[in-house]
Amino acid sequence: MSTLTEDDVSAQAASGYRRGSTLPLRVELVRQLKRRRTLIMGGILAALPFVLAVAFAIGGSPGDRNGRVTLMDTATASGANFAAVNLFVSAGFLLVVPVALFCGDTVASEASWSSLRYLLAAPVPRARLLWSKLVVGLGLSLAAMVLLPVVALGVGTAVYGWGPLRIPTGGALDTATATQRLAVVVAYVFVSQLVTAALAFWLSTKTDAPLGAVGGAVGLTIVGNVLDAVTALGHWRDFLPAHWQFAWADAVQPHPEWSGMIQGTAISVTYALVLFALAFRGFARKDIVS
Repeated sequence: MSTLTEDDVSAQAASGYRRGSTLPLRVELVRQLKRRRTLIMGGILAALPFVLAVAFAIGGSPGDRNGRVTLMDTATASGANFAAVNLFVSAGFLLVVPVALFCGDTVASEASWSSLRYLLAAPVPRARLLWSKLVVGLGLSLAAMVLLPVVALGVGTAVYGWGPLRIPTGGALDTATATQRLAVVVAYVFVSQLVTAALAFWLSTKTDAPLGAVGGAVGLTIVGNVLDAVTALGHWRDFLPAHWQFAWADAVQPHPEWSGMIQGTAISVTYALVLFALAFRGFARKDIVS
């Protein structure tokens, strides 16, 4: 009995059909941008700087209350400081949510709507479908991380003025250098969240419940943070992505130290690549019934 090769199938495909042109990124991006959860999440991130500014206005400017100056104590020193504080208070949890949402909801939501099998019957190759959804999910996650400091910088500049980034340990960075360092911080925060993105995306290919994928990724990220707080684990904590999530603080120093960020990047990228590979491998063999 003869079997059809991939070339035979391609030869019999409809005229003009190209596997690589199915589900274009712009189509998937527009679909995701129009979803209510995208608009709500964008609104929450954009509102955070205003909430913090109001909190400082009501409670007074933070200051050195215990003989030790922290980044939070310099929040009202300039717009750059205010942007850095917004990143500091949100990197540990708030920014985890949009990453888990955009990457964990993307495939599972199609399954929950019973539209996944119709997309594959279009026909959209499975790898192409995952690739389009992953790129758009990561793109929206990066946009969320850029949105927060940009709005915070604007709000902080309007309220506290444009000036150098004051370093809690002493000294300051001029505005040009501060802007460059904040861009590095945003890039590192994004890379450090790749583990959450990959975990959410892998879970999204395993379940038909979007909340399960999103909640699972957020929950396991929290578990990682808890384990990192267990000092009894010693050097084993170095293998936890959460251990390096605030390594970006070394970048906002007069003389930046990059070793922590390099180690954190290596850990995050390694975990992410393994989880992305598992997602593509498992989805290629999965029986799609929804």
